[in-house]
Amino acid sequence: MITIDGSEGEGGGQMVRNSCALSLVTGEPFRISNIRANRSKPGLMRQHVTAVEAACVISGSECAGLAVGGSELEFRPGRAVPGEYLFAVGTAGSTGLVLQTILMPLILADGPSRLVLEGGTHNMLAPPFDFIERTFLPVINRMGPTVSARLVRHGFYPRGGGRIEVDIVPAPLVPIDCTTRGEQLGVAGHAVYTGLPSEIAERMLARARRDLAAWSDDAFVVRELPAEQGPGVILMLEARYANVTEVVSGFGQLGVPAESLAKTAAARMKGYIATSAFAGPYLADQLVLPFVLASGGAFTTVKPSQHTRTAIDIARRFTGRRIELTRQGDGEHLFSIG
Repeated sequence: MITIDGSEGEGGGQMVRNSCALSLVTGEPFRISNIRANRSKPGLMRQHVTAVEAACVISGSECAGLAVGGSELEFRPGRAVPGEYLFAVGTAGSTGLVLQTILMPLILADGPSRLVLEGGTHNMLAPPFDFIERTFLPVINRMGPTVSARLVRHGFYPRGGGRIEVDIVPAPLVPIDCTTRGEQLGVAGHAVYTGLPSEIAERMLARARRDLAAWSDDAFVVRELPAEQGPGVILMLEARYANVTEVVSGFGQLGVPAESLAKTAAARMKGYIATSAFAGPYLADQLVLPFVLASGGAFTTVKPSQHTRTAIDIARRFTGRRIELTRQGDGEHLFSIG
């Protein structure tokens, strides 16, 4: 049994999610202790519990210690079974992070699946649905499977109530090369809001327009959603290239000026554009599992986050593969499977 100290490395819920996914694929049971020990609210949160429950439901796995606030977990995997599944987080916890837990096992299952996930779709603790749809899944689909996702209803923090639907046509994962972006095809900035004064979204967009002065004015759009889907506001900045699309977001937060959130998001986008790396930090996090399970391939990324390094460490423990992260001369880092 693989033993993991949940306080090491990044020390967050990603360790639990990735361990469940890899356990289902490899058949290796695991025990994790000190879950999120260094967080302000240690232990499992509702979205982590839902993610592990989802892993158990699709596979008949056995799990001990699964409870909100729990700090230790023992997981004995079954085998992922394709089918139609509904999972509800019950809070604004991320539907995307629940998907992250069960996607790879279902991609490698022996039949198609359909998922309905209810909870948060746009909150500050995870990439928004738009990132999953436009940035992450296109890379997965290049690797062989066909995965499509639809946003049925937005779910902002703290209310939640969002809904996404995901169809999975499985296939073996094929190694691919993701080391170049290709030519830039376009840029866009969207401020999406609901249940709040429109001037908050407009101030966000105005600051982003100011900081991204090279982008044309018609690249920026404000969009209002039905009031029942809020309250909430998010700024999403998108840079489309021939081989990849990067989506950077800024989530509205109580007590944080709209201009400050937009400034941070614009700076992150400018930083990404200034490099030639394929993957931004969030995409790099999510590509570790599929690339390791494909037993090959490579991608370039910006300076690796602690999330990415922790994902690599967990993948090494379950697969025994040699995973290399090599700094390149221009400051990029090359992820490759040895």
